[in-house]
Amino acid sequence: MKKILVILGHPRSDSLSHALGRAYAGGASQTAEVRIVELCQLEFALTYPTRTAYDNKVQGTLEPDLQKAQADLHWADHLVFAYPQWWGGVPALLKGFIERVFLPGFAFKYRKDSPWQDPLLKGKTARLLVTMDAPGWYNRWVYRNAVHTAMLYPTLHFCGIKPVRITEFNLVRRATPVVIQKWMNQTRQLGRREAAQGHPTALWSRKAV
Repeated sequence: MKKILVILGHPRSDSLSHALGRAYAGGASQTAEVRIVELCQLEFALTYPTRTAYDNKVQGTLEPDLQKAQADLHWADHLVFAYPQWWGGVPALLKGFIERVFLPGFAFKYRKDSPWQDPLLKGKTARLLVTMDAPGWYNRWVYRNAVHTAMLYPTLHFCGIKPVRITEFNLVRRATPVVIQKWMNQTRQLGRREAAQGHPTALWSRKAV
């Protein structure tokens, strides 16, 4: 049975991102084992309070919630991140979670006397559910897919997580209840479909259909 971890990266639990992530989980749970990590409910420091704490980040002990998150990441073979695009990037909550959890020795390992790294999360795949106020064409041509690029190449691919599929939900501020319900239904179907299939083959998709 496929093991799916859904990571909800919005700082508010009543957000559209959370609703979409839970819709995906609801569809996937029919044929897969699903766990949900709601970042706004975890207790952890987003940044290191001192330089010494930063220097000792690998040797130090992670907060219990982050230890459990690492165990969940090890357990899963498919990761789903649900979050909004803010200022061309991910929310600080999600960025802090990644910096605190995707550590050397856990997500990757540097090679001695080499600029390259060994990815330690190989074999896992991912889906990104990204909400944004920008139109799709504006995100591509003006923002140059900044939020996707940052998550895809220097983060997930760097740690060996591939392939990755990306689903955008655009013009959120203008979305009517009818449109939002359509997104929910599509995302639920997407979760059901991905839970039932093997590893995805495409790196990129624009719609949850």
